[in-house]
Amino acid sequence: MTTPTTEGLPELLDVDDIKAEPGSAVATMVVHAKHLAPNGLVHAASVVALADTACGYGCLASLPAGRSGFATADLTAHYVGSAQVGDTLTVIATMRHGGSTTQLWDATVSQLQHDESCDIATFRCLQILLSPKTPSPTQH
Repeated sequence: MTTPTTEGLPELLDVDDIKAEPGSAVATMVVHAKHLAPNGLVHAASVVALADTACGYGCLASLPAGRSGFATADLTAHYVGSAQVGDTLTVIATMRHGGSTTQLWDATVSQLQHDESCDIATFRCLQILLSPKTPSPTQH
């Protein structure tokens, strides 16, 4: 597995320990006050950002020849639990479909609770694979 450089939103959210290889990725995030909703629990968007980040890095590690990147076209999240400040969230992402124009990814977000892993959310996203941009002809 390769450990990519974290920047942009993943860096702002303190997403850590990202490891990606073709077909899979993992990442962690310790819940801080900035990740919370007004109710004091982890904000749903923080969980989505963690899951989408892992799927995105996995997608980059899985790009077929001739593709330069991706864009998330659709995502769905289902929550069965939550987390609080100090909890560590872990996401495991797995590619379910790896085509020449799309990839479908599933991810499970869990937290360590009393030395046991407890799932708090499942996530699915569809990635549209991008072609390199062709330079426009210069007009005179």
